[in-house]
Amino acid sequence: MKAKISFVLVCLAVFITAGFAQEKSKKEIKADNKIEKQKLIESLINAKTFDFIARTAIPTGYKTVSLTTTTNFVKFQPQLIDSYMPFYGRAYSGVGYGGDEGLKFTGIPEEFTVTKGKKNYQVNATVKGEKDTFSLSLSVSFEGSANLTITSYNRSAISYTGEIAASQRNEEKN
Repeated sequence: MKAKISFVLVCLAVFITAGFAQEKSKKEIKADNKIEKQKLIESLINAKTFDFIARTAIPTGYKTVSLTTTTNFVKFQPQLIDSYMPFYGRAYSGVGYGGDEGLKFTGIPEEFTVTKGKKNYQVNATVKGEKDTFSLSLSVSFEGSANLTITSYNRSAISYTGEIAASQRNEEKN
């Protein structure tokens, strides 16, 4: 009798353990999501078509500015770069006092390179706008967070932190 009860308990324990083994733990789910995100970022970078959306602006010599309530983006494409970013900093020439519209330009990139490093992707582009030439240097982590630095001839350099996402082609500027 004891043998039958212990056999039933052992069988029950095996079935219960096997049932729990089929479920993924939170760590496994988190790791799977991280791998999916990395694959998405890699495909966006390889296609060279993505949007950078900034969360903060870091002007040279000024305090950090939160951009969570401000419309901002830089659309990267091999044939066109479209920037709609705010600018905080010093303008040297070519910008009227009080009439600054930020770093808003659209142009065909003269240079557009993407390189993969050990810890991130590096995207470099040069765009000639109507009044200035802009150099964009974007560093993208494998998870999608990014740092963008924009330099130009007529303004001080400014950096932004944010992330990249799939391009929204039909989005209108506000």
